[in-house]
Amino acid sequence: MLSDIKGLARHFTAESLREYLLRRSVRTDDGCLIVRGYGGQRGVYQKVAGRAWAHIAAFVVFVGDYDPTLDVHHVCNVKDCIEPTHLRQVTRAENCRIRSRSPRCRNGHEREIDDRTGQYRRACRACNREAQRRWRERQAAEVARARAGYGAPSRADELS
Repeated sequence: MLSDIKGLARHFTAESLREYLLRRSVRTDDGCLIVRGYGGQRGVYQKVAGRAWAHIAAFVVFVGDYDPTLDVHHVCNVKDCIEPTHLRQVTRAENCRIRSRSPRCRNGHEREIDDRTGQYRRACRACNREAQRRWRERQAAEVARARAGYGAPSRADELS
């Protein structure tokens, strides 16, 4: 069963992996069992015990009956939670369908709801507009450098 976990260090047994995960985790007030993996970032999927995903390793040792063709889904939507009652196996399609999106983008802008799907848009319009502006500036600078290299007048020289 442990051989189905990709990236797991070979010296682990089911019992030692269970103890290892519990030693690296702390329970929160909302019932989640938060694991501290490699690195200090909180709120993201954690890797432990070699290069194995913590939630998959926890599912194998705490729940059992692991099918490697299915995804392990967090019912609580907390990515670094390994509480066995918060984990279940679903198909990839179902995992993508039930994954929740935040009402705000990572830059704090409000996301709009897509009329066709009724869900939050994947890309924030304000962030997309800013990314396009930066891209246009990079393209204009590249064209100006190329023109300067050939001795051609730049667009600014033509306008004056």
